[in-house]
Amino acid sequence: MGEKIIILDFGGQYNQLIARRVRELGVYCEILPWNRPADQWREADLKGVILTGGPNSVYDPQSPRLEAGALESMGVPVLGICYGMQLINFLMGGQVERAAVSEYGHTELTHRGGVLFQGIPQQSVVFMNHTDYVSRPPQGFQVDAFTRACPAAAFSCPERGLYGVQFHPEVNHTQYGRQVLSNFVFGVCGCRGGYRAQDQIQAMLAAIRAQVGGGKVVAGLSGGVDSSVACVLADRALDKGQLTCVFVDHGLLRQDEARQVMDTYHKNLGLNVIHVDASQRFLDALAGVTEPERKRKIIGELFVRVFEEEARKTGAAYLLQGTIYPDRIESGMNGSATIKSHHNVGGLPKDSLFSRDRIVEPLAGLFKDEVRAVGERLGIPRAMVWRQPFPGPGLAVRCIGQLTREKLDILRRCDAIYLEELEKAGLSEKIWQSFAVLTGVNTVGVMGDGRTYAGCVALRAVTSDDAMTVEAAEIPYPVLKKCCSRIIAEVPGVNRVVYDITSKPPGTIEWE
Repeated sequence: MGEKIIILDFGGQYNQLIARRVRELGVYCEILPWNRPADQWREADLKGVILTGGPNSVYDPQSPRLEAGALESMGVPVLGICYGMQLINFLMGGQVERAAVSEYGHTELTHRGGVLFQGIPQQSVVFMNHTDYVSRPPQGFQVDAFTRACPAAAFSCPERGLYGVQFHPEVNHTQYGRQVLSNFVFGVCGCRGGYRAQDQIQAMLAAIRAQVGGGKVVAGLSGGVDSSVACVLADRALDKGQLTCVFVDHGLLRQDEARQVMDTYHKNLGLNVIHVDASQRFLDALAGVTEPERKRKIIGELFVRVFEEEARKTGAAYLLQGTIYPDRIESGMNGSATIKSHHNVGGLPKDSLFSRDRIVEPLAGLFKDEVRAVGERLGIPRAMVWRQPFPGPGLAVRCIGQLTREKLDILRRCDAIYLEELEKAGLSEKIWQSFAVLTGVNTVGVMGDGRTYAGCVALRAVTSDDAMTVEAAEIPYPVLKKCCSRIIAEVPGVNRVVYDITSKPPGTIEWE
């Protein structure tokens, strides 16, 4: 890979974003657990180390900490972000305290210079997310930036190659965050750039061949870009007859989606795809279930069971999945807090036919934009590569409460109207993800001069480039009004429509 940045993961929610930003700069990076022995990753091509944020307090004896002297022994520049900055401060003899005023969200920052702030206005807006703060920097460190409530929002000791920022430069909410990271990667670490995910395709193909050998593989093919790219990679890596792609209709798809997906794969990619209608099986298993994580676990296990059945028919010993980085972080991998379980991450039953070493995940280290770049290099049609993401659990996480065919049919119709109107308005390609949610709440209304007590539907549309942070899309009011009018007029059982303007964080893209 050439030059490399190592990111030590202390359990924060934005840690994968740090990796994405570094890769956007054209520098390869890897995320490793904070306690991975340094002799396993300290290599000649290592250019720098980034210590991530995390939920702990450095003064808690149980908090994750590097050993004394670890920073000096790395031999390359080190940047600490949030908890990472506090950890550098603690290890170097400074003081960290509970803040009298916590900082969350957009915060005005003033810098005093320093290499990390080259080319950045003296005042800018950053994203803060902390309750502890550096109250006394270590001896020899200079304070490079501050906010109203945080006297040391950034510090540095160039002589020792140590740098820290209390804010999160990796998130879009920090105005010049990319520049801060660029200044560290190029100005401090001396990297040159040049890494691109799509240039790694041959290595991905070789890794699939090395793992699978002459064995047979079943692949979970959902219709989304991740599983599509994973299946095309496997199809090119393996010999004819080794790969069987399985599209499972779990009864939680959008309107007419199963037919559209099968037509698309047969016409465009020529993959060996079989269609399994397991809709009744999934709905039976989900009957009466309301808790979101329980829904996801049930769906995840049933997917695996269906794949196992198909594997037995074909003699396959391996399962291919389109798992990507954001799936892993939100499912609590690398020590991060679990936000929501993804059915393709850590969802294998203990008695599964597929052991962990038989799971093939060629995209597990890539972000969505990198997957799309790989897909375009592979020649997958643009319409498929840029298809909106759709969750593996499907409408189960957009239909709040118990699932029934009646409720799912209502949601399907509302969703189809919404997507149709966005398409007519020319907005579809400007939106990362758009969908309707059946909220599970009934509201009082008046229709036909009579009282109604019917369902409330929420419309959601977000813009993003990574799915880790999103903003609500600003849909023109006439378009929303048209959607509302059509849904209430055309879908029995609905008498109210609302628009969800929540960003991520603090919300998530999906409701469950």
